[in-house]
Amino acid sequence: MRYSGRVTNEPTRSPAGKARDRIRAGEWTETTASLAPGFVQANLVVLPEALSTEFETYCRVNPRALPLLEVTEPGSPVPTRLAPSADLRTDLPRYRVYRNGTMIEEPTDIVTLWHADFVAFLIGCSFTFDSVLEANGVAVRHQERGRNVPMYVTTEMTEPSGAFSGPLVVSMRPIRREDVDRTIELTRSMPWSHGEPIQIGSSRRLGIDDLGWPDYGDPVTVEDGEIPVFWPCGVTAQAAAAHSKTPLMISHAPGHMFITDLRAGAASNAS
Repeated sequence: MRYSGRVTNEPTRSPAGKARDRIRAGEWTETTASLAPGFVQANLVVLPEALSTEFETYCRVNPRALPLLEVTEPGSPVPTRLAPSADLRTDLPRYRVYRNGTMIEEPTDIVTLWHADFVAFLIGCSFTFDSVLEANGVAVRHQERGRNVPMYVTTEMTEPSGAFSGPLVVSMRPIRREDVDRTIELTRSMPWSHGEPIQIGSSRRLGIDDLGWPDYGDPVTVEDGEIPVFWPCGVTAQAAAAHSKTPLMISHAPGHMFITDLRAGAASNAS
């Protein structure tokens, strides 16, 4: 069934809705790391319908990196389950457009790029658990510094599916040694936001030589008494577009996420 309606622009009073209103109005174009804490944030991938089935399978066989939250009807920019008043063409601060695997532009909306056969995928994001960590006394460096989280392309390869394959991307947070066990426990309970860490300590096991040079996002310092902790990241989809030379993919700019109406505590019912 194809989308034939119009997007509703009725404002909502929730912090998530207010954040999307600011983004849609062009008042917020930065990372969403600090916006609407306690609400689920999501990666966006938009593909022509012809590629959507293979990409959905790619997500299903790589659930740690690409936990699916919602798939829209062909042609619809409305995530009816996660934010029915939202518009995926305008409600992210910045997008990326990939053609034949190359990122060619970073627009602040994709209204003129939208096609009637587009299918949108919303994929869990680790920004969701940052507010949970902070609420439990775990410091989150990029939040404290007002930066984007650092993300790295690893030497680990994802499970291929059809036209999609490529390396795993991870995000990193420096965690105090005494908080590592608590961090593992808290994030393990949130599989829709990538779950527990994939690596604790040495970045070289993931093929990352220098934490000071992330492939996406901003660098943050690992200070004395801290350990770098790594989680699978939804930007893995963009790495797959580059690796697979996908003819056309539109995604969020890394760290510029879609904010859903779903509260983190209810997210287990979304997927």
